Amino acid sequence: MSIEWVNQAVDDLRAWGRAHGLAVDVDEVRLLCDYASDYLDVNELGDFTPGTFEELLLNIYPRKVIAPPESAPETVAAARTLVDFLLATEEIGGKMATRMRSVLDRIEPEMPIALADTSRFGMAKSLFSAMGAEALEQGFSLTPAERPAAQAVREESEDGPCDCPGCAPLPPVRLAAREALAEAALRVPMVTDARRLVQWMLAGGRTPTVKGRLRVRDAAEAAAQLSVAEPALLWDLAVYAGLVEIEGTAVFDADDLDPLDVWASVVEFVVEKETGGAVTGNPALDEELYGLCDVLYRLQTPMPVPLLMEYAQEAGLTDEAELDPEEAIGRLAYCGVVEPDRMELALTPQAVWALRELYTGLGIDAPEAADLAAVDASELIEGLLSGIPTELAEAEIEEWLRSRSAAEAAAELLGAVTGAPSVARGIAVTIVDRLGPEAERAVRGHLQEAELRPHVIHWLSARGLPAPALTQEEVLWMSVDTLALAVSAAEDDPETFAENMAASGPPAHMIDEMWRVDHPDVVQVLELLGRSLHDQNVAKAARKAAFKARSRAIG
Repeated sequence: MSIEWVNQAVDDLRAWGRAHGLAVDVDEVRLLCDYASDYLDVNELGDFTPGTFEELLLNIYPRKVIAPPESAPETVAAARTLVDFLLATEEIGGKMATRMRSVLDRIEPEMPIALADTSRFGMAKSLFSAMGAEALEQGFSLTPAERPAAQAVREESEDGPCDCPGCAPLPPVRLAAREALAEAALRVPMVTDARRLVQWMLAGGRTPTVKGRLRVRDAAEAAAQLSVAEPALLWDLAVYAGLVEIEGTAVFDADDLDPLDVWASVVEFVVEKETGGAVTGNPALDEELYGLCDVLYRLQTPMPVPLLMEYAQEAGLTDEAELDPEEAIGRLAYCGVVEPDRMELALTPQAVWALRELYTGLGIDAPEAADLAAVDASELIEGLLSGIPTELAEAEIEEWLRSRSAAEAAAELLGAVTGAPSVARGIAVTIVDRLGPEAERAVRGHLQEAELRPHVIHWLSARGLPAPALTQEEVLWMSVDTLALAVSAAEDDPETFAENMAASGPPAHMIDEMWRVDHPDVVQVLELLGRSLHDQNVAKAARKAAFKARSRAIG
């Protein structure tokens, strides 16, 4: 997402803030610039207009950004800072700045409503994303050697599943094409330097020690002649990955090797072996590198550098003075493990592939995400329900929608969930919520289906299209049906669920009446509300309603 002009703008903004003694929310401004670039064709700071902010904060943020309504003031404040910066750097004039500030004043009270508005994808998006999002766990994961044993203990435990990060199931991952992975592996600087070192040793008739290590003299000469920073590490890597063969103190060039076989060994060496700080520049981080990579593998989204620092400190690895994040990220990029972005940390496609090879080699289930773009609606919904991370799910959905018209997509999705469980229906409805009025005929065709009718009416009304009025019973039924979609995630993260409900959940009087709804999940939903809601009076009402619903079902 981050492109060159955004990086430069953020650097300039940070410097401007320091020069003027201002606290600048750099991450929020970066997000504004990234989304403006991706969705509004903003290619430089001077392209911002009042309309840019209106479109960003009232349309794009509610659809794309996972954020509670109460976060809106922070985003608007960052936008105001950006306006001040644009004016100070003469990217805009005074009249334009005044117009922008006026628009932001108008947007500020509207943005929280937009973030919670289901017709703008707010609530539906939040519930859907909560289903598959992998929360950032505290503490690094178990080592590869410890993990299978921990899983066995978990399976035999009488107390139920273990909830430690190292035992949690791995999410499905999307792998790049094998040819692209092999090409990327061959270009990894660390691997290239290891091959250069091997050829340098062979050409000079140099030999290792009796233990197969690089001699101190050779290491010093290699550092000078080949301009490599860690020749001893490179040699150990070359031996481990099979780039060179050693018999006694004799050295032989290895036969032609599959680049991906070599790469799998490289990543295993980097994350598992004792490297004493030679990989990241920090011994403690080197020791826990498997855990960091495991977290990134699970997240499948970039980790901002400040979060990396906080994470390392909370895990007791290091304090801020001991870890240079730019150096660590640069070194990991040199190893081919992470993308070379100094603002955030994400695994490279080839690192994802190699880690999956490591997991499967240890007998750990590491599923590969199916390509959902070409499947039918039923398979799409099934794939999304498998628990793929939010960002990957978003990409899959958008690609699937691009391959068919809005009417075709609506017909397929709604047709696939006729008579289906509420969780599958919720996924279909959430995706159909993205479609415009051109899907009207296909959506309207499901008005006569009792389970879909409330959702269809809501969809039509939200777009200003002719629609019957929702009855009170239908409103209640749709509320239960929507909440049923969030049950699984809410049980894993009740605090986040409670916060979402406090911000945009159904009112107390509606919860009090839900027991009357003839919905298969009504008891489960009401019990969840009774356990989770912060407002004790509303939670008590939910528990009473759950009791009535159970009694009604028995009677």
